[in-house]
Amino acid sequence: MKNFKSLIFLFMGLLISYTPLNAKIISQNTPQDYVEYKGEVLNSNNEDVIMNAHLSVNESNISTVTNSEGKFSLKVPKGIAPATVNISYLGYQSKNLPLSYFKSKGTIIYLDPVVEELSEVKVYKAGDARKLVYTMLENRGDNYINRPTEMTAFYRESISKGNRNVSLSEAVVKIHKKPYSDYGEEDIELVKARKTADYDRLDTLALKLRGGPFNTLFIDVMKYPDYLFYERSLDNYEFNFEEPTQIDNRYLYVVSFKDRNKEMPWFFGTLFIDAETQSLVRAKLNMNVDNRRAATNMFVNKKPGGTKVYPIEVMYDIDYHQQDGRWYFGYSNAKLLFVVNWKRKLFNSRYQVNSEMAVTNWRPETEDRIKRNENFLSKRVVMADDISGFTDLQFWGSNNIIEPDKSIQNAIEKIQRNIQ
Repeated sequence: MKNFKSLIFLFMGLLISYTPLNAKIISQNTPQDYVEYKGEVLNSNNEDVIMNAHLSVNESNISTVTNSEGKFSLKVPKGIAPATVNISYLGYQSKNLPLSYFKSKGTIIYLDPVVEELSEVKVYKAGDARKLVYTMLENRGDNYINRPTEMTAFYRESISKGNRNVSLSEAVVKIHKKPYSDYGEEDIELVKARKTADYDRLDTLALKLRGGPFNTLFIDVMKYPDYLFYERSLDNYEFNFEEPTQIDNRYLYVVSFKDRNKEMPWFFGTLFIDAETQSLVRAKLNMNVDNRRAATNMFVNKKPGGTKVYPIEVMYDIDYHQQDGRWYFGYSNAKLLFVVNWKRKLFNSRYQVNSEMAVTNWRPETEDRIKRNENFLSKRVVMADDISGFTDLQFWGSNNIIEPDKSIQNAIEKIQRNIQ
C-alpha cells in the first residue's frame, strides 16, 4: 500500500469500547531536594502568552516548557551553582536570566519578537528547497545525538468533549533513545503515572488512545523519517521556501511541503531548518483526512455498533533543542479531532484528543544493553485509569512537568467530585 508507514504514523489507533480499564498507579516519592519556580512567559509587545516556550538551565540538561497559557514550573536541585536559565521560542529573541531572578510563584518573563530583516544572501544560500530537505535528512547522524541516551520526559494525554475535559492521563517516563543514525525503534519505561476520567460525559463510551507516550515519540521526524517521507528521493513531495525566521539568534530556513499523491490521507506542513547546520529545529505537520473511509481505517481500531467515528483534524508539532553542538528531541504534541455519529441520535459528538511530551532531563546510557522489566511499555499500551493520583501532593517529586492549564485543573476537580 502506498505510504503504508505514514498510514500507521504514531500507531494512533483510537480504541472505543464500553469497558473501563483496571486502576493502576506507579508512584515514587522523593525527598524535597529541589527548588520549584513558577511563572509565565509573555510577548513584550502586547503581553500575549507564549505557549511551548522552552526554558533550560544552562550547563545542565534540565528543562521544561510553558503550557497553553504561557505558564511554567521549573524544578532545579538545591545547592546548584549560580546558574542562568535560557528562555527561547521561534520568532522571538532568546533571553538568559540568572536563577536568582526566578520566584516560587509569579515570575514574569518577557520575550521580544524578532524584528530584524534577514539577509537573503545568508538565508537563501541553499537555493533548492528539496535539496535542502534531502541534506537535512542525510546529515542527521552528524547533527543529532550520536550515542545511546536515557531521557526523562513528562507525558500528558487529555480527551475533551466540546469545551469540557473528560479524561486526563499524565506520566513520567524514561526514553531509551538510540543514536539518530540507528534505524532501530526505541523503548519507553514508565516511572510514574496517573489517570482519571468522567465516563458519564463520554456518552458511556471510553475513548482510549492506543500507543500512549509512543504517539508523541514517533513524531520525531529525524529519528523516523520514513513515517513522513516514504520515498528517499522526495520526488513525491512539493517543497517551497517561505519567509525565513530565527530562534536563539540562529537563522532558520522555513520550508513548506505537501504530498503530491492525494489518494490516501496525506501529509503537508512546515519545516524549520537551521541555516548553518541544515538541522531540523522544528516541524509543524498536518494530515489531510478528507478521505473519510481511509482515515477511519487508519485511526479507529474498534467501535460499538450503530456509530460512525472518523477524524476531521490531525496535527503534530515537534521541537528540537541543541547542546554541545548536537540536537536532540525536546518536545512534541499531537492533536486529533474526532466526530462520533450515533445512528439514533440527532446530533453528533466531537472529541479532541491531545497528547504531548516534553524531555526534562537526559544523560548518556550507563549500560551497553538495556535490561527490560515490567515497567517497559508496549507500543499498544493504553494509559490505565487511576483516581487517587491527583490527591498525592508529593507524586511528582523533583520531576519537571508541564504546568497544568486552568481548564485541566478545573476538569480534574469536577471529575473527582463526580467520581466521589
